[in-house]
Amino acid sequence: MLFCITANYTPQAINGLMDNPETSRLSAVQHLLEAAGGRVVSLYSTAAEGPGALLIFDVPDPSLAPAIGGVIAGSGSVQNLKLMRLMTPEEVVGIRKKAAQLRAAYKPAGK
Repeated sequence: MLFCITANYTPQAINGLMDNPETSRLSAVQHLLEAAGGRVVSLYSTAAEGPGALLIFDVPDPSLAPAIGGVIAGSGSVQNLKLMRLMTPEEVVGIRKKAAQLRAAYKPAGK
């Protein structure tokens, strides 16, 4: 299953990256995901809202994604971490079909 993490580096991490500009964040993330049985799909640096990163990764068990996010957030290197599940167009069609089946079971507010 594909997931995406976006986060901003903390001031301490930014200073560490400036002190060691050749440091590979990709290697660190690959090591973490391999330990979880997953893989990095892609890793990008971002500039919106301050220096940060966008990580797309694949894991076999969806419960691993929040655990991976927790490890990254707990490192103190990032802030404002957001975790999202990414879905293929085919998965979305299946979800829409399930929603159509369940729609009659829900009563909207005020009705």
